[in-house]
Amino acid sequence: MTRSMTYVAAIETAIAEEMRRDEKVFHMGTLQPAGLLGEFGQARVRRTPISEAAMTGLGIGSAATGWRPIVNWRAVTFTFGAFDQIVNQAAKLRYMTGGQFTFPVVFRTFYIGGQRSAAQHSQTGYAMFAHVAGLKIVAPSSPADALGLLKAAVRSDDPVVVFEANRLDGLVGDVPDGDHVVPLGVGEIKRVGTDVTIVAIGSMVWPALEAAETLAASGIEAEVVDPRSLVPLDIDLIRDSVRHTGRLVVADESVGTCSMASEVAAISVEDGETFRRLKAPVARVVARPVPIPYSPPLEDYVLPDATDVTEAARAVCAVG
Repeated sequence: MTRSMTYVAAIETAIAEEMRRDEKVFHMGTLQPAGLLGEFGQARVRRTPISEAAMTGLGIGSAATGWRPIVNWRAVTFTFGAFDQIVNQAAKLRYMTGGQFTFPVVFRTFYIGGQRSAAQHSQTGYAMFAHVAGLKIVAPSSPADALGLLKAAVRSDDPVVVFEANRLDGLVGDVPDGDHVVPLGVGEIKRVGTDVTIVAIGSMVWPALEAAETLAASGIEAEVVDPRSLVPLDIDLIRDSVRHTGRLVVADESVGTCSMASEVAAISVEDGETFRRLKAPVARVVARPVPIPYSPPLEDYVLPDATDVTEAARAVCAVG
């Protein structure tokens, strides 16, 4: 059995279910979600000052003392003011204590590409966090994955950053009933194909699926892979798909330099067996390397879309 809900409702549902399951779970942020506040009250749905550094420090400290906080940073832009707490504290403290302490803190943040929010707000940021050893990173693309990954994140004893795609807030999908948990580090094939693998990160899953339908009309069957977790990354799933199809396109809303698209390309070509199966060079479909413009036509030009994915897939399929 399933239940239908939006992406944003799935996130709040996951939080509520985990708060009911474990009284040590609480939520903090500059906004108090009305549904959570009404059910759990001020003590477990905390409103914080507008200071990401302060709320991050509070989250890390409370996690060290046995709580399981969910810290809502909101836009990823706001997280950069808390980088010391994230990079030097949250990511390293469990290691530095020799595993004597756990730090089960979840950081929620959203990225806003395509929403006409201009340069300072329109960036993904997840590759920056993926570079920091000690953090787990997830980027759900559907209501079911948003709910399942967030529940897994809350239950993890390590800090997890959940990157929510703002443009998907109103997306409606079916979510399995019961205690639906998506394990961290397990990707999913969203569409089976034989001619080209499209690994799509976060919000780019939907343009990739649209591109796959367009390609199918001309006889090219694309396999769409959603990593879901960026750290740990489901390397075996990606390599197996690329070995099967012999071609790889990676779709990522981020700028290409040091991106998750680059990481997916690297783990594919550095493996001898996968590399030998490739029939064409790997293609990356990424944002152009400029700050996101406020002008709608210019923003659309800078960010990748289904047409870009389709053209890249056609190009690699024309080789070999």
